[in-house]
Amino acid sequence: MLTKMLHIPTADGQADAFAACPDRGERHPGVLMYTDGFGIRPVVREMACELAGHGYYVLVPNFFYRHGPAPVIELPEFIGEEARPAVFAQLMPLIEAHTAERVLSDADACLRFLTAQPEVAAGPVAVTGYCIGGLLAMRTAAAHPDQVAAVAGFHGPVGADGTDSLRRLLSTLTAQVHLGHAETDLTPEALGELNRVLDAAGIGYTSEIYPGTVHGFTMSDTDAFNPGALQRHWDRLLPLLDRTLTDRGATGHCHALMGKALRA
Repeated sequence: MLTKMLHIPTADGQADAFAACPDRGERHPGVLMYTDGFGIRPVVREMACELAGHGYYVLVPNFFYRHGPAPVIELPEFIGEEARPAVFAQLMPLIEAHTAERVLSDADACLRFLTAQPEVAAGPVAVTGYCIGGLLAMRTAAAHPDQVAAVAGFHGPVGADGTDSLRRLLSTLTAQVHLGHAETDLTPEALGELNRVLDAAGIGYTSEIYPGTVHGFTMSDTDAFNPGALQRHWDRLLPLLDRTLTDRGATGHCHALMGKALRA
């Protein structure tokens, strides 16, 4: 596995980023991974490496780079209930300052950088994200329909801005979608409303509540972590990437076999 820290040129400076890809001297489909609000840290680097091990070049930008390199704020090794109020008090101003305009400007820069890397294969890319990163992933996919073939969001506030805003977002989306929601984030009724909007948009999607989960269930350095839900997340994400990114001759065939094994 090759891992490195990089700097992505943006309209507002340089965004630090973590990248991982297989050390096989080949080119791999690109995946842009947005973190949760806690940012780049050991658990995120581990998840990026896990994904890269399945044959992808994974780029994880620090979207709070305007406020400094990651980690932008000091984080405890384990983010439990007692630590959360102080951590969120520092994070919320950064989240509020990350406007839609900044999101789209940075998305342009990140995708341009990702697709220019010598280890990245020509063709479509995927975008995935966690918590606020799930919303950033959807916005990125909607703004780049010709580039993004798959988008996945986990415990993300995808419909937080209301149904009308979601309809506008989906109006330009062409990527296949998976949304994995926390049980505490979305009621079954709200899920039904969200899925009706996705149906009306005419896109390929899966959208489900992961049973027994709370917000943040994928992150093992928090008290929200749910090992079963993390595995479910991989079971949904890997086949999505397999069928949208890896249909490229022999390499695509190998990944297709892997995807069939995962689905079996």
